[in-house]
Amino acid sequence: MNKAHYIVGIDGGGTKTHAVIATMEGVILTDFVGGPSNMQITGVEKTAETIFRLIVKCCKFAKCDFSQVAAVGCGLAGAGRGSDQARMKHGLEHYAALHKVKFKKIVINSDARTALEGAFHGAPGIILIAGTGSIAFGKDVQGDIHRVGGWGRYLDDEGSGYYIGKRAIAAVARYLDGLGRKTTLIRDLAVSFGLKDQSSIIDAVYRNNFDIASVAPLVLQGAEEKDSVCVEIVQRAVIALSDHVRILTPRVLSADSTRKLPKVQLVFIGGLISHDTILARLLKKYIQRHIPRVEIVHPLASPAHGAVLLALHAKK
Repeated sequence: MNKAHYIVGIDGGGTKTHAVIATMEGVILTDFVGGPSNMQITGVEKTAETIFRLIVKCCKFAKCDFSQVAAVGCGLAGAGRGSDQARMKHGLEHYAALHKVKFKKIVINSDARTALEGAFHGAPGIILIAGTGSIAFGKDVQGDIHRVGGWGRYLDDEGSGYYIGKRAIAAVARYLDGLGRKTTLIRDLAVSFGLKDQSSIIDAVYRNNFDIASVAPLVLQGAEEKDSVCVEIVQRAVIALSDHVRILTPRVLSADSTRKLPKVQLVFIGGLISHDTILARLLKKYIQRHIPRVEIVHPLASPAHGAVLLALHAKK
């Protein structure tokens, strides 16, 4: 029997789950993709099933037995609190037991925590996440974790897709009331989502659980086309997101008493800023101009790799 041991790393989100299998030295052997695994949306049992099936695929590739998996590390959307992490760990253990499998170690973290670990290979740094929601995490030289944002769409998530989409719909509502400026969003919301008047907007938002964050791409496109309303919304998002970094930077650097870090590195994560969007470009320029102790870089590794690193160093 192959005596080598392996680590499985899982990055689970609302649309897909990314799994990797690595050696005990952290070298990634291969990866697989499965369905969604946000435990707050899909539930603990379904999430456990998705994770378990990906672990099976990883083990088949490595030609290893489950007993050779030294640890399973998971970074999951919706698992930011300790109580949720404990529920998910118990759920995965229970699901595995139904298949007569017992894992040596299961480590559950939030997807943001594993993204932070992967982005800098465990070194200090800050990640700024802007997708449907928004949050910033930082790790200092002492290994302590700092957070700004992440309170959810009803309380916070400033600069997020939800934040941008909400302001876009509000801008159209103001125009329909005769209070706001004309904008390409009037046409785009009608064409893309059928939101063309008060009745359709209220039905969608208050009765049909409309995905408000799905409007954000229309705003970014409108800003690219110089629509003044869209540009203003994007500029407000830039300020909101940069505030996360502005607050977090001194917290991360304050632990560096020996001044080993002349600057703190920052990685953009999430659909709104990890690609070449107008929001990402304006945000980068703003941070470079106003927060000089920050250096914007590309991530060193994936969140799934970050889950491997956390699992490697976690206590049982």
